[in-house]
Parts: sequence; structure tokens; C-alpha cells
Amino acid sequence: MEEISRMSIQENQKELKQGLSGRHVQFIALAGMIGTGIFKGSAETLQKAGPAVVFAYLAGGLLLLIVMTALAEMALAHPKHNVQMLIHKAMGSRSAFVTGWLYWVNWVIVTTVEIVAAGSFLQYWFDMPLWVLSLICGVLIIAINLTQVKNYGELEFWFAGIKITTLILFIILGACLIFGIVPSSAVSPAENLTGNGGFMPFGLTGVASAFLVVVFSYGGAELVGVAVTETKDVEKILPRVIRGTVFRVITFYIFPILIICALIPWNSVTGEVSPFVQVFDMLHIPAAADIMNFVLLTAVLSEANSGIYATSRTLYSMSRSGEAPAKFGELSNKGVPRRGILMTSIFIFLGVLVAYLTESRALNLLMQIPGFTIMIVWLAICVSQIILRKRSTEIPSFKVWFFPFTTIFAIVCFSIIFISSLLNTENLVGSSVCVGIMVILIIAAFIHDKYKKQSR
Repeated sequence: MEEISRMSIQENQKELKQGLSGRHVQFIALAGMIGTGIFKGSAETLQKAGPAVVFAYLAGGLLLLIVMTALAEMALAHPKHNVQMLIHKAMGSRSAFVTGWLYWVNWVIVTTVEIVAAGSFLQYWFDMPLWVLSLICGVLIIAINLTQVKNYGELEFWFAGIKITTLILFIILGACLIFGIVPSSAVSPAENLTGNGGFMPFGLTGVASAFLVVVFSYGGAELVGVAVTETKDVEKILPRVIRGTVFRVITFYIFPILIICALIPWNSVTGEVSPFVQVFDMLHIPAAADIMNFVLLTAVLSEANSGIYATSRTLYSMSRSGEAPAKFGELSNKGVPRRGILMTSIFIFLGVLVAYLTESRALNLLMQIPGFTIMIVWLAICVSQIILRKRSTEIPSFKVWFFPFTTIFAIVCFSIIFISSLLNTENLVGSSVCVGIMVILIIAAFIHDKYKKQSR
């Protein structure tokens, strides 16, 4: 079986096009961390923890750094292996089967919701049915992913550029408001940060309750590990991307949230509109709502673009190692896994239909699931790193610091967060669906493994 797996991986690398450049990978990492999680999800985390939510984002960022470093170490020690291949190499077919399909389900749900959200943002300008606008967005994103991989990277580059530019301008304008350079009706920043129940109004319990949304917000950063097999000069690029993780967390999460809490009372953030819109309204900028609507549109389209890429490549690598039908391993003459993209597209369009029939209520509840599934994937990455490090005879120059203590620390933290989130009654729908999916996948993994042994 291992010989077949090695041959499949070699064949994989002969056919996949290495069309992602350094700037593409840099911005894929950035785009994965900057999405609706910060532009809209920040409202939910502020409601749960108040200004002290920055501690949750910082702690989550440090855990993410461990995960990304572990991923980079494995990718450099085992060239031409993406995340799913590394998990297969470390923990075997059953674990790779469960993790791979779980990751696929995660991105199908995320992509469906993002496409529906994109349609809702377009309704701000166009008086058309939601399902029509969502369908247009879906067809556009799928068509781009059916072309060469560099087109996906190029689109993500520009999407990420828009989001990053918006956040940098927000930080600059927010600082000008706080220090009085630009006049505003804002109350004293110190009063907003420490008033209304204090900096930590709900204590450590509130900070802990925000972790699930924080993990969801950071979900997508691991896409770098999916893209390594299609990246040029990965040995030079990957360490540089990983080292910037904490910087990106502080710049694009900590600073904006502190600015929001300094300019408006945290308990005035209702979630009906983005906290960023509330702050821009203070500046009385003409067409501020149009600007933010455009930014939110690019944010959700970016997530959808990443979702199509992640699902198709996951199916592709699983087909090569025997955890998915072999047909998903077939590539078009442009070097993209066309069947995997079309398979994902069917489920996404079914999801859009469900959103239309239920007025998005079902999908809003299911959005709890990605926080759980991403944690499981991150746990699998950490466990795989420990296993593969022990087996390795040569360790790359870029490696996990203070091994194995840092990786074990991340595993323990994720386990505690996962269990506590499961037991939280507020997450009942998401946790129930996640557990149900896990049970089905574990049973399917054993059946699949038994079938493979019988077919030899």
C-alpha cells in the first residue's frame, strides 16, 4: 500500500502545474485569515467577551503559529506533500480519510454560505432575487477555478489586496480619530475601553466562549499547506510566510478591534451592521456604506474562491492515496482537477437552493460547524508533526521551536477548546451536526478500509 501511495504522489507531482508564485502564496495566507470573520464575526466576539476579546485573538494567533510552523516543517521535510498527504503519511489511511472528507465538508459549507452572502451584498445595488445573484457569483468563481491555477492565485492576490488596504486605512483613520487629528463625536477612548462593565465585562469565561468564532476566523490560513504542491520555490517562500503569522494577527485583528472598542462602546455593537461600518459612519464619509459593502463583497468572494480551490485539491489528493474515487484524480489539459471542482459545485448549488427555500436560516445555524472542523484539522496537523518528526532522520532547518512541548501544548489547548465548545448549549446545533458527521465518516473509514483489503 505504501508503495502505491508513493507512486501516486510521484504521479501527482508530474501532472500538477506549479503556477503559484511567491506573492500568490503570501496573499493566500493573508486572505485565509482576513474574511468575514473579522469584518462581521468581530461583532459576535465583542458581544461575548467585550474589549478583552483581543486576548482570545492573540492566544488563537499563537496557537495558529504553532500549527503553521508544524505544517511548514512537515512540508519541507516531505517535499511535494500537501496537508492531506502528510496526515496520510503520519497516521494512515483511516485518519486521512476522516480528516480529508471533514475538510471537504467544512469548505463546502463555508463556500455555500459565502456565495449566498455575496448575493445578499449585491442586492444592495441590484434589485434581483437572491438566488439569481448567488448563482451568478457561484458560476463566476467556479469558472475561474476551472482555468489555470495561477488565475486562482491572481484573483486571490487582488481580493486580499483590497481587504488589506481597507484594514490599513481603517487603522490609520481610527488612530487619527483616537488622537484627535480628525474631529469626531467619539467619547473618550479610555472611557469606551474601560467603561460599560470594564475591559473584561464577562471575565475569562467570556474570553473562552469567543474562541470558537476566533478559530473560525483564522480558518483558511492552513490553505498554504494545501497549495504547497503547486507552489514554486516553496523552500524559500513557506518559512517567510509562517514567520509573519503573529504580525498578521496583531495588524489585522488586534489593532482594528482595539480601535473599534476605543471609538464606540463595545455593547453598542449589535451585529446588524459591521462594526467597521459603524466607525466609518462616524467619519461622515460619503458613500461609506457603498465602500464597506464592496469590501465585504470581495471578502466573501475571496472565501468562496478559496473554498473551491481547497475542496477540489483535497478530493484530488485523496483520490491519489485511495481515500476518494480515482476519477477525482483526473486533471484537465490545464492541470486542474476538473471533476473535483464540478463535484463540489453540485453540492454548493444545492446549498444555494436550500438557502433560497429556508431564507438562509438553516445555513446560518450550520455556520457553527467550521469552527469545530477546523480545530479537528489543526489537531491532526499537530499530531502528524509529532509522529513524522520521530520518524525523520533529517530535520529541516525551519522547524517547530522547543519540540515537542509547543506541539503538545497546542494539542492540549485545542482539545480543551473543542470539548468545552461541544458542551456549550449555545453551540448545540453546530456541535450535534459535527458529531454526527464525524460518526458517519469514522464508520465510512472502517468500511472503506475493509473494502480495500478485500479487493487486493
